[in-house]
Amino acid sequence: MTQENAFQDQGSVQHCYGCGPDNPQGFQIKSYWQGDEAVAEYRVRPHHCAGSLDIVNGGVISTLIDCHSVNLAIAAAYRGERRAIGSEPKVFCVTASLKVTFLAPTPLKETLQLRARVSKQEGKKYWIECELSAAGKVCAKGEVLAVRVPQEIRL
Repeated sequence: MTQENAFQDQGSVQHCYGCGPDNPQGFQIKSYWQGDEAVAEYRVRPHHCAGSLDIVNGGVISTLIDCHSVNLAIAAAYRGERRAIGSEPKVFCVTASLKVTFLAPTPLKETLQLRARVSKQEGKKYWIECELSAAGKVCAKGEVLAVRVPQEIRL
């Protein structure tokens, strides 16, 4: 990982369940630039299990992919405007579409790695491809369409 601050700690998102640093009940994932990709690591907890105590719940996996990808869209928008993440006017994106393909059971006891990249950007739309791996094996892939919305729409 890089030494820079995570996207989420730079003021782009505060309260989201998956990525908001101000949500003590949430996952509080941390995403970082690595070249043109965003990377993150996350350690799930025992209560994030699925039907088996050894496997991560699919909703948890989907949330991690979603939040990592949307934060990449926000960071990419700032980068495209050559501005610091969190600078005014703030950039805010929402999920328009989320597709997750589960390729293998995700082991609960492993640190999860997320790697995402913008595959296409058109106006306010960002198409993101994301992989979630555990112990070097890709367990899930996500396709996210994030859309930039005006700051006044934020609830």
